[in-house]
Amino acid sequence: MLGTAQPLNPVAFELGPITVAWYGLIIAFGAFLGYLLANAEGKKRGLPKDLIADLLLFAIPIAILSARLYYVIFRWDYYSQNPGQIIAIWEGGLAIHGGLIGAVVTAVIFAKKRGVSFWKIADITAPSILLGQAIGRWGNFVNQEAHGGEVSRQFLESLMIPEFIINGMYINGTYYHPTFLYESLWSLAGVALLLYLRRVNMRRGELFLTYVIWYSVGRFFIEGLRTDSLMIFDLLRTAQVISIVLVVGAVALIVYRRQTGVADKRYLDNDEASKTGSGKKTGSSPQQGKNKKKKRK
Repeated sequence: MLGTAQPLNPVAFELGPITVAWYGLIIAFGAFLGYLLANAEGKKRGLPKDLIADLLLFAIPIAILSARLYYVIFRWDYYSQNPGQIIAIWEGGLAIHGGLIGAVVTAVIFAKKRGVSFWKIADITAPSILLGQAIGRWGNFVNQEAHGGEVSRQFLESLMIPEFIINGMYINGTYYHPTFLYESLWSLAGVALLLYLRRVNMRRGELFLTYVIWYSVGRFFIEGLRTDSLMIFDLLRTAQVISIVLVVGAVALIVYRRQTGVADKRYLDNDEASKTGSGKKTGSSPQQGKNKKKKRK
């Protein structure tokens, strides 16, 4: 019945003085599934053992810090007056774009140190990043944040979504757009697309850039529905501006890399075959050598 919906408890459990929030657990779960997916693909693509795990040891904490820093900067009017809340990440306030910046910078430095192609790592991890984002949005649901504007219960029921989501969107006497759900579903569709594109054997780097374009397009439109957007000069929604910049930048980078020839390698290319310049297709087996001799006779 209207007005009887109860919000989910954001606290998962308590261990003495330690409080564990669902927000953190959900993000950790998304990161774990993303790791499993990336690690499996890394093995297929010939990455050194444990390279993905080593990368995540640096990338995850740096991404969390940069995501929080990004959020705090654009909400400095509040945090400057409440500095004690800056570290309260369990209450929400992790900006995905900030996290991506930190993760990409970390991956570039890491790849250079390990002597591995950054673009190869980026292509392998792209579906995993999007999967983590899709799962992580459910942390916003538990915290009843990152929602859209007011809607009616009838509207939510028309979306054919589960009752518990409808109840979760009932906040302080009003129902709201489940924008967390829109973005989660958009991201899951993106994961399916990227996994399919792996089989198409795209040019190296373009799988990751497709991820950037896909997520940014969806985020641009979904952000327009939200009521808690980070703003630039109280005029522009930060996420929409960043999304436009990322789409244009990704497309320009695809064109540039193709024209300059730096994107000649493809996702499924065998590295060893590329180094020798031959591979199985051009190499000759002992039996093939014998057959050639017979033909000459």
